[in-house]
Amino acid sequence: MELLRQLPAFLLAILVISAVPGPAIALLIRRCSVGGFRAGVPVVLGLESGLYFWILAAGAGLAALVATSEVAFTVLRVVGAAILLYLAVQAFRSARRGTVADLETPRVLPRNGFVLGLATNAANPKAAVFTFAFYPQFIPRGYPLLPTAAALGLLQVALETGLYLGFAALVGRARGWFTRSRVRRRLDALCGGVLLALGLRVAAESR
Repeated sequence: MELLRQLPAFLLAILVISAVPGPAIALLIRRCSVGGFRAGVPVVLGLESGLYFWILAAGAGLAALVATSEVAFTVLRVVGAAILLYLAVQAFRSARRGTVADLETPRVLPRNGFVLGLATNAANPKAAVFTFAFYPQFIPRGYPLLPTAAALGLLQVALETGLYLGFAALVGRARGWFTRSRVRRRLDALCGGVLLALGLRVAAESR
């Protein structure tokens, strides 16, 4: 019963966290503004799979390794920064050319969108450290860590999936406006700036 009493606070915290703009939002805007809602679905599923990986890792105690091991943290930090900087470069190239060819080629299949979303979250060391610090606050003493974290994680994944799919649908409906040349260039430049800032921040951060 103690776990049930903490659920409202847990869900409220998840809503606040999900609303904070980050690489997930920037990635969804880029994909859905060209490919519509359909292009955003695999990205959302990939993002949430990466998140759930860290939730299970936190429950299993693996996130503690990332939190305490300098080598593990550095590897994830470099990989995460590289992914974000790659996405930033792609956005800036699209803004300079005024085209969306990079998002319309056959390479951008649902599978690729899933992998990109998965890598964006799974290679984020801050996601590991945050999850390890966040989840124990909502697991009452005496409850098994891994099963409880897994159950709470499913709630978070379900909630965020609904929110992100709703956002993807809104962006997809405005696809015609987003694909205007001037709007597209500005949007890509904005997304590129956000991703670049996040990539540099991940690269420079320490524990």
